[in-house]
Amino acid sequence: MIFSILALVLSLARLQQAVEPEVAVLKAGLGPCSADFTVKDSDGKPVYAAAIHVRMRYGMMGVKRMDLEVGTNERGLARIEGLPTKARLLVYDIQKAGLKATVEQNLTASCFARFEAILK
Repeated sequence: MIFSILALVLSLARLQQAVEPEVAVLKAGLGPCSADFTVKDSDGKPVYAAAIHVRMRYGMMGVKRMDLEVGTNERGLARIEGLPTKARLLVYDIQKAGLKATVEQNLTASCFARFEAILK
């Protein structure tokens, strides 16, 4: 009886350790490029539910436009996939509770980019 209770407690402890929050992913479906974000506050702590917004202009002469927005998980992580290889400079506006940060991505120079943004 005691052995079975102990085994149950140990298995639940392992299950809790194995569950990690999923990274919020937005799939644009326009190409192979991506952007990974880690958003932190001025103390270096992860920011939950920070909004990452970008207005993308792509296609011939930038005629096509798309607004994308994704929020961060509890570890401050988010990802945008499926960005085109040819587009104008992308400017990501990141904000939460009046705090803001901005990062830029040139898709021709860095198709697979990682950003660490500090909200100020």
